[in-house]
Amino acid sequence: MAGMNENSVRTAAVRLATAANTRVPCAPVRDLIGDDEAYAVQQRNVAARIADGATVVGRKIGLTSTAVRRQLGVDQSDFGVLLDDMAFKDGDVLPMSRLLQPRVEAEVAFVLNADLTTGPFDEATVAKAVGYVRASLEIVDSRISGWDITFADTVADNASAGLFVLGAEHEPGAVVTRDVSMVLSVNGEPRSNGTGADCMGDPLAALAWLATTAAHLGDPLKAGDVVLSGALGPVVPVQAGDHVEATITGLGTVRASFGKEA
Repeated sequence: MAGMNENSVRTAAVRLATAANTRVPCAPVRDLIGDDEAYAVQQRNVAARIADGATVVGRKIGLTSTAVRRQLGVDQSDFGVLLDDMAFKDGDVLPMSRLLQPRVEAEVAFVLNADLTTGPFDEATVAKAVGYVRASLEIVDSRISGWDITFADTVADNASAGLFVLGAEHEPGAVVTRDVSMVLSVNGEPRSNGTGADCMGDPLAALAWLATTAAHLGDPLKAGDVVLSGALGPVVPVQAGDHVEATITGLGTVRASFGKEA
């Protein structure tokens, strides 16, 4: 990238990786990088994870909901990379030892059965590449102290990716994704709700945005990828011992618990 400060990118990447490895949140990285350099930081740390044996299994779209943008003070969508060791099964106990400042959100997840390499992309074209639709929980987790983030901070931090849990598989024709409704409960108490329309108007619109962006960056979406399309409602802080479940109409319920170990 023309004009990119490699030393600043490297320093920001080390700051975030150290926070992840030590579980001690770090200062924001916006003092080091701008928005244009943030994805370079993300790519550097993802490449390091892959070199250590992790495998890319998909992408996550962030900041698709107006409510979440308002919560975090960020005004545009972003994306991060999903790795195999982030994935958990419905009902699993999630390790708090992997997390720093976790928050949970409920989303529609897509599993692709075709590549999305050549646009233009819209809801109709990306829908043809969807093999399954699943309810999902995403546990977002900032490595930056106090979630004090701007767009550059969260992008550099792999879009605040933490862990994710997928529910049962459903054929893509089983639901109209923009019309689904969601309720997310923690310890039996409803804490967040929303609809498919709260995710960029339709989770398929979010998928089309990502397909366009990824293809433009030369790293297009591929068959087999899991895509978390973004929150349907506000994110909710969680702590050790919490039990979380989200119900999305037409897609059922997905559940997870948070282990008691710190």
